[in-house]
Amino acid sequence: MKAVLCKAYGPPESLVVEERPSPQPGPGQVRVGVHACGVNFPDTLIIQGNYQFKPEMPFSPGGEVAGVVQALGEGVTGYAVGDRVIAATTWGGYAEEVLAEAGRLIPMPAAMDFRTAAAFTLTYGTSHHALKDRARLQPGETLLVLGAAGGVGLAAVELGKAMGVRVIAAASSDEKLALCTAHGADATINYATQDLRARIKALTDGRGIDVVYDPVGGDLSEPALRSMAWNGRFLVVGFAAGRIPSLPLNLPLLKGCAIVGVFWGAFTRNEPERNAANLQELLLWWSEGKLKPHVSAVYPLERAVDALNDLVHRRVQGKAVLVTEGQP
Repeated sequence: MKAVLCKAYGPPESLVVEERPSPQPGPGQVRVGVHACGVNFPDTLIIQGNYQFKPEMPFSPGGEVAGVVQALGEGVTGYAVGDRVIAATTWGGYAEEVLAEAGRLIPMPAAMDFRTAAAFTLTYGTSHHALKDRARLQPGETLLVLGAAGGVGLAAVELGKAMGVRVIAAASSDEKLALCTAHGADATINYATQDLRARIKALTDGRGIDVVYDPVGGDLSEPALRSMAWNGRFLVVGFAAGRIPSLPLNLPLLKGCAIVGVFWGAFTRNEPERNAANLQELLLWWSEGKLKPHVSAVYPLERAVDALNDLVHRRVQGKAVLVTEGQP
């Protein structure tokens, strides 16, 4: 099988494409023939040794795939060869075949295509956990989404609307904000041309934001935190800007707000039953048309370097997906 391999930590250009033997599933594992694999920000970190997990080299990045079950390991029940599945793998997905734990598989809805399936679980799972479990978002509240045209950001915009709140989308260009509006945002902020705090104040009549969803970090976090409403919740989701901000801790004290961490991967391992229930709710909302994953770029497996670079340089809106040879 063909795989994109990380043999030494480095930038996307350090990855290589090679032929590898087919992996054989052990007890409790399933081998999945990959049709599509989502490209996500953690992929850029794991190949540089900057992620929470450091797999043994060589390894393939890629934590969410959609494909077909090829082989079952000992003790696996509930799945059969030929089943269409979504698999959470943490790494290994940039390949034509990957091993996955049976407990981390989700049957694909019959009406869902492979590209949509590969763009679904990580972004929507992260944002749903953030808004539902960590922020306890309530109907009628105001949600500010930073980096709103990215994968998790756009998912947060849609989920905010599904959960009955007013959504303010913030991004770096009018083109990105038009996409956010098309996916349900009630108001927008271009933080490349507008003052974030002043615009928030105008849009909320000076009240501030109930929940901030921040996957960006960098220079945006502090002005967003300063714009919180009383009893607000500031969600720390990631640091796509590349810098982890240092926030003045007097601000949560003065505003009576909370800074809340979001780590969906740890949630899936520590609370698998709640995560499974959340995923079923997400699939229901997708079937009802409330969630519409936006795949803006599709690359063949051999162009994984281009996909990662486009993600790093913020040229991707919504999600980018890799597809294996022969997949439409």
